[in-house]
Amino acid sequence: MPRSIWKGVMSFGMVAIPVRLYLATESSSKVSFNLLCPEHRSRIKNKRWCVEGDHEVAWGDVVRGYEYEKGSYVELTDEDLEKLPLRSSKAIDITGFIKDEELPGALYYQSAYYLEPEKSAEKPYALLNKTLEKTGRVAIAKFALRDRERLVSVRPLDGTLLMNTLHWPDEIRSTEDLDVPDDVKVSPAELKMAENLVGMMATAFEPSEYKDEYKQAVLKLVEAKVEKREVIEAPEPKPRPRSSTSCPRSRRRSRRPRRATPRQSVPRLRHRERRGKRPPRTVSSASAVA
Repeated sequence: MPRSIWKGVMSFGMVAIPVRLYLATESSSKVSFNLLCPEHRSRIKNKRWCVEGDHEVAWGDVVRGYEYEKGSYVELTDEDLEKLPLRSSKAIDITGFIKDEELPGALYYQSAYYLEPEKSAEKPYALLNKTLEKTGRVAIAKFALRDRERLVSVRPLDGTLLMNTLHWPDEIRSTEDLDVPDDVKVSPAELKMAENLVGMMATAFEPSEYKDEYKQAVLKLVEAKVEKREVIEAPEPKPRPRSSTSCPRSRRRSRRPRRATPRQSVPRLRHRERRGKRPPRTVSSASAVA
């Protein structure tokens, strides 16, 4: 069973339906490559680098900043964002129900997610599902996910509710700047011939008939290179000496002396006992630390 990536409430009017959110797609079919150093044939690592201080910054030390003008930033903390007065930060807030044909999905759709009801909300979930299916309506909502408020749609699909994230209107580019001629003359004979060709190639959409041929070709190429031993062996990683991270805050932490703890002293005492030596005296916590 896949893990849910979010759980909360889907609400409209006085109705609140506790749900869980799951990814409806996966990227396992994508061929991914690692970047290697051309000299050492080892993997390249990306580092968070401070150009001003010429040092690496640990992930736990970074701060979030918004550039309001060139080179000037406003720092925003998690506490600042949690205080934003947004209903969508805690729920999938449905604002209305539109006709399915009113949503230009080919242009607006982004990612797809499944909504699963909590056990206590199975009946209202089923009621909303059947109502949307019968009326042909699609719910439009706002929803905050991963530090962004998103416009989403909710529709019935095979007995479940499918949520699609949508582009905001200001993210849609206009076609006015495209150089597409609108005065091209097409003769009736040419149009008829094109219609006949489309009719000859008309078919039903069967997703299982479509394969990622690029992925298959790449995997065959990899297998062939492995069989011919055309393989780059990554060098053994050299043991790295203990050193503090280059972030100033981490340097200060690394300078603190490390003291022995009572747990570190006890095993040595027991080892002496096993070798038949005189039982040691009782060691208190204060003396062990000292």
